[in-house]
Amino acid sequence: MKFTCLAAQEEALVSTHDLSQQASEKPLSAAQESAARRMASAIGTLREPANIVIVGASGGIGSALIRALTGDQRVGSATALSRSGPIIEGTEAGHIDISDEESVAAAAELCAQRGPIDLVIVATGILHDGAALQPDKRMRELSIEKLQRTFLINAFGPALVAKHFLPHLRRNAKAVFAALSARVGSIGDNRLGGWAAYRASKAALNMLIRTLAVEQARSHPEAAVIALHPGTVDTGLSRPFQGRVPADRLFSPEYAAGKLLAVIDKVTSADSGAFFAWDGTRIEY
Repeated sequence: MKFTCLAAQEEALVSTHDLSQQASEKPLSAAQESAARRMASAIGTLREPANIVIVGASGGIGSALIRALTGDQRVGSATALSRSGPIIEGTEAGHIDISDEESVAAAAELCAQRGPIDLVIVATGILHDGAALQPDKRMRELSIEKLQRTFLINAFGPALVAKHFLPHLRRNAKAVFAALSARVGSIGDNRLGGWAAYRASKAALNMLIRTLAVEQARSHPEAAVIALHPGTVDTGLSRPFQGRVPADRLFSPEYAAGKLLAVIDKVTSADSGAFFAWDGTRIEY
């Protein structure tokens, strides 16, 4: 994995400031202020002030992501998009229905009014929905309705978000489009079977990300389009299936958000099209 690292240079700048301030009590220079903010930021490799968009901001991971970013000094604008349009202090709330292309297009235009977009995270997804939708354990439980609903939310919706948001990414600096996938969507890693609709929908999302990354590189060579596996997170999506998950592998939304932002901060355009786990390791497609 080829990551760009500015830590050594930034530490030198901050250390230089520490020594000089002790001697002369001079204020920070512009370069030292910028280095200090970058080191303290979860998105230090994005251009400042960053224009951030979280799609699915009312969900467990989405809300944790938007909360983590609202207090970041390098964030200029943070837009929280969901069907309910959540009101989160320090953010711009907006409506989006990823199953409705007109809604997605309108949300993209709204966010682009605030300038080029530096980061889009699609934090939507569905595994179950009460009696109306449960993951299939055997092939005889598959149905066209289950497949359509699962693909609509997990693959078709994020594809529409990409269609309308990718053209608005910043062109002359690093920008990231990230969609939450799942390790069970890896074809090469599938050794247990089951959950066919969910697995296939996430595999479709991974292929969309890979394909869109190729096209995006032609117009936005500094961009990274990636898929992310957040791990098993204590949210409504995973709650019915947490019984066998070891305590140290069940993450809080806040912990998962921090780990995902760390991966996003490290990726470069050389990583575009890849599928990463929460700890930064690559997952085979």
